[in-house]
Amino acid sequence: MSIQPLEKYLPENTLPYLKIWFADYYIHIKITRNRNSKLGDYRKLPDGSHEITINSTLVPQLFFFVLTHELAHLIAFEKYGRRISPHGNEWKETFRKMLLQSLDVYEENLRPIIVEFSKSPKANFMASPDLVKYFHIEGQDDTLVFIETLKKGDFFVYRNEKYLLEGLIKKTIFAGTWIREGSTLSNRWQG
Repeated sequence: MSIQPLEKYLPENTLPYLKIWFADYYIHIKITRNRNSKLGDYRKLPDGSHEITINSTLVPQLFFFVLTHELAHLIAFEKYGRRISPHGNEWKETFRKMLLQSLDVYEENLRPIIVEFSKSPKANFMASPDLVKYFHIEGQDDTLVFIETLKKGDFFVYRNEKYLLEGLIKKTIFAGTWIREGSTLSNRWQG
């Protein structure tokens, strides 16, 4: 497959890495409309080729990150066999190496976040509050507010429902935003 059509979705200087990573494989890349449930995915096709889908709406840095994640699945499965866990140690090690190998592709202020993430790669980039913040702050949506910036008693709207931050109890992820150690939420109206 020619990787030239991907250039418009990618940051500069990515093609040398992709040529190395793609070299031994026949890969179908599908650029999809925005999917809220996932940024990308990988699967091996019955004919032995590979398919990777990636959302077209991602900013170039995130597009490359997701493409690297999905390529790590392909490479790990081909190297270690299909019986490995999709996000197990083999995938983590493959993804880690690929992230660090291509570190110079990322913007200077994103590199430390990528290095930290690579120490223990997660299945979902949403599990990294630093990556979530970077791509929302550096992205085009300046209207986002992270729950950690709210105080007890503050209201916020999520998916057209109004919520109240009531108190502090534990750290968890909530719809791509992080709740500070010990937060509880309520969608009960007060008053």
